[in-house]
Amino acid sequence: MGTALLWLAVALLVLVGLAGAVLPAIPGVPLVFAGLWLGAWIDGYEKVSAWWVGVFGVLTLVAMAVDLIATALGAKRVGASRQAVAGAVIGTFAGLFVAFPFGVLLGPFVGAVAGELIARGSMDRAMDVGIATWMGFLFGTLAKIALSLAMVGIFVGAYFI
Repeated sequence: MGTALLWLAVALLVLVGLAGAVLPAIPGVPLVFAGLWLGAWIDGYEKVSAWWVGVFGVLTLVAMAVDLIATALGAKRVGASRQAVAGAVIGTFAGLFVAFPFGVLLGPFVGAVAGELIARGSMDRAMDVGIATWMGFLFGTLAKIALSLAMVGIFVGAYFI
C-alpha cells in the first residue's frame, strides 16, 4: 500500500506541475521534477537512473531560466519601462482570479499596457510594449510546457523500455 501512495504522489506532483507550467502561481517545472525524482527513487533508481534525474534537474533549471529571460527580453526588446514590467507581473497574477483561464493569457498584456501608460502616457507605445511583453510570456510558457513534457516522456521511456 505504501508504494501505491508514493506513485499517487508522483502522479499528483507531475499533474499539478504540468498545470503550473501554464499557471504562474504554481512552480510547475520544479513540481514535475520533484514527481519524477520521487518516481525514480521509489525503485532505487533501477529503471530511471540518477543520471536521468540529473538531466531532469538541468532541464528544470533551463526551463526556469528561459521563462524569466523570455519575458524580460520581450519587454526589453521594445524598451519597456519598469512600470510596464511590474504591470505585466501584476497582470499575470491578477489574471488567475479574473476571467480564468483567459485572464492568465490576457493579464500580462493588460498589465504591461497599463504600466507603460502610467510611465509614458502613449497608447501606441503602450500597445507595442504590451504585445512584446505578452510574446515573451507566451514563449516562456511554451518552453516550460515543452521541457516539462520532454522530461515526462524521457521518464516514461526510461521506466518502461
